[in-house]
Amino acid sequence: MAEFLIGVDVGTGSARAGLFDRHGQLLAHAKQDIVIFRGEHGHVEQSSAQVWQAVCKAVAEAVDLAKISPADVVGIGFDATCSLVVQGARGEGGAKGGVGDPDHPERDIIVWMDHRALEQAKRINSMGHPVLDYVGGKISPEMETPKLMWLREHLPDIYATAENFFDLTDFLTWKSTGALDRSSCTVTCKWTYLAKENRWDESYFRAIGLGDLADDGFARIGRRVVHPGTALGNGLSEEAATDMKLRPGIAVAAGLIDAHAGGLATVAAKGGAQDPTTCLAYVFGTSSCTMTTTLEPTFVPGVWGPYYSAMVPGMWLNEGGQSAAGAAIDHLVKHHPASGEVTQEALRANKSLPLWLADRALTLAGGASNAAHLADQLHVVPEFLGNRAPFADPDARAVVVGLGMDTSADSLVALYIAGICGLGYGLRQIIEAQAAKGVHIQTISVSGGAGLHPLVRQILADATGIPVEITACPEPVLLGSAMLGAVAANLYPDLQTAMPAMSAIALQCQPASGDLRDLHDRRYRAFLQLQTVARAIRMDGATKPERR
Repeated sequence: MAEFLIGVDVGTGSARAGLFDRHGQLLAHAKQDIVIFRGEHGHVEQSSAQVWQAVCKAVAEAVDLAKISPADVVGIGFDATCSLVVQGARGEGGAKGGVGDPDHPERDIIVWMDHRALEQAKRINSMGHPVLDYVGGKISPEMETPKLMWLREHLPDIYATAENFFDLTDFLTWKSTGALDRSSCTVTCKWTYLAKENRWDESYFRAIGLGDLADDGFARIGRRVVHPGTALGNGLSEEAATDMKLRPGIAVAAGLIDAHAGGLATVAAKGGAQDPTTCLAYVFGTSSCTMTTTLEPTFVPGVWGPYYSAMVPGMWLNEGGQSAAGAAIDHLVKHHPASGEVTQEALRANKSLPLWLADRALTLAGGASNAAHLADQLHVVPEFLGNRAPFADPDARAVVVGLGMDTSADSLVALYIAGICGLGYGLRQIIEAQAAKGVHIQTISVSGGAGLHPLVRQILADATGIPVEITACPEPVLLGSAMLGAVAANLYPDLQTAMPAMSAIALQCQPASGDLRDLHDRRYRAFLQLQTVARAIRMDGATKPERR
């Protein structure tokens, strides 16, 4: 009998499903959009019912496109954004008012990028609790305990009556199996679970005003925590199987956060060192994440972690990244006077605006590395949504220097290149912060749609001075989730075996040398200077009394 696997990825704007064979070959994939609700004060919400519906449709469509029998699917794995799902009122079977507008009770997800809990995060950080050592010294408003504090303070009835609080990945595995197990990835990275000690820190929850969660043994956020890839419950439930048009009982794996699934599929691919400790995974999408694996815990200020068994079981993980990456570039270029005109040109060419700009840059420069010259005196620190790492500073904002009065399409290309360079320098800064603490890497493996263009991956190699690898699978995040399903279905004994068996390196981009290397070194120094000056100006404005 043929044995196939499904990987499901729920990103910020869509649910995707991929159908793979046991060797990691992608046979078909499908996508369903997810609705995002943006409100006042930076609130960003979604509906878990709509997310689940999109997941089920994507799975059914992928299986149909692959033209295989659903009976031959043996395992399924999930990844998702680290968004907070508030599941139902106790005993009422549904949400009681949602997480924001009472007129929309279906909106029961606080999306990862929602910064409503900024004040709560600041209060937590002011306490200096030892658990913060494992999130780089500062908790982020993107994480779940500040958001739970916000719920308790602003929507106490919703908080008090909620039956469960899930990370989105764990919600999906619960919907699939009925199992309340949480993944060590989600709760360690976003909820402060101490995976190495197999426990929640009760004193932390009492200190931040969430002692009620400890009072019931942490039942609402997870009493049982398991490694990614662990088979859950009795497999796919009858109800979920009907929704997905699959057979009940197939293996369902404990999942991963989306970036971590991309890391799993790339850091030990066949054809490279096959050593996850030497390869940094850079997952480049709406936001970006850097995933660095170590044998022993390493504490890097401003970089999340060290997390135990959060990606590769038995190993430690440091997680950095940029709160806005692909989204930062989209936001940057929309401000240019030529944006509307070029967007129409891109649509006529059946391309997204960033893709059109990248292709145009290659034409103008005559090569990917040479495109850095197009930026000329333009410099961008693309921190539109704060600095995730290495400063853990959600109040940081973008800096753009060198704009003139040129409104042509080619000046928009130049701005785009400056923005991509800025993301590369932000990546270099994280790598250097980790190296200062003894964490050294040899290669960068890029996944995510924003990093697939040859221009972008070459600029990342040039900006960091480190070779960039691309794996053969065009959908590595989906592949990472399929690997989870493969282990849960016992096709492989563990993830360390599945990783090189199901993924391979397709190409490597070497960093530029000579004059181009010098150019990037100079631009990187300018990046650091601009970032420092911007922070100093902001701090100066925050401390000086208002003049009357």
